[in-house]
Amino acid sequence: MPVISESPIEIVTLDWVPDFARGYVRDYRVRWALEEAGIDYRTDPISTVDRPAEYFAEQPFGQVPAYREGEVRMFESGAIVLHIAERSEALLPSDPAARARAQCWMFAAMNSIEPMLLELTNVDVFARDEQWAKLRRPSLVATIDKRLGHLATALGDRDYLEGRFTAGDLLMASALRALDHTDLLAEHPALAAYQQRCLARPAFAAAIAAQLEELRTEMPEPA
Repeated sequence: MPVISESPIEIVTLDWVPDFARGYVRDYRVRWALEEAGIDYRTDPISTVDRPAEYFAEQPFGQVPAYREGEVRMFESGAIVLHIAERSEALLPSDPAARARAQCWMFAAMNSIEPMLLELTNVDVFARDEQWAKLRRPSLVATIDKRLGHLATALGDRDYLEGRFTAGDLLMASALRALDHTDLLAEHPALAAYQQRCLARPAFAAAIAAQLEELRTEMPEPA
């Protein structure tokens, strides 16, 4: 049964992003969690090229998403997903031990996996012509490969990290998308299959479709 929020939920999103970022802007994580939980939401797209000055009082870094629900105001996608998950057994089990393990995987995705993958994105995409990036890449790839091996061992032969899908899987599969420009995940077939299993969920497809539908196709003119 869908969970019904007492107050309307609004997500602050962007009105446009470059092609490489379409489908990757982190509001999709919040959309995905809400879709899994069966919670309705609406969006408030803000200008990508002219972020409203007052928005920085709501999101200190001017990023998206931000989350509004009555008096609740939140930023950081991981924290927002946790907030949503805490009200939905679809995302966090009711059993205390299983719930605690799922929460561990949420933080593991954000702290033990994603930072090094984002560093690789910086090396490969944004700083690819820099000499330091070329020097950094081999050791970084080796570290990532080792960390992925540990993750694959923890997953074992289960479909999901704790046997059933949780918010931990949502954030882990999201973090692993930072490797989409590489073949590193394919070198760990169990992890690649795990990620595809997560991304094949209807709630993920709905979240991405909603984001893409709302994003403008052409860069808006500055105000």
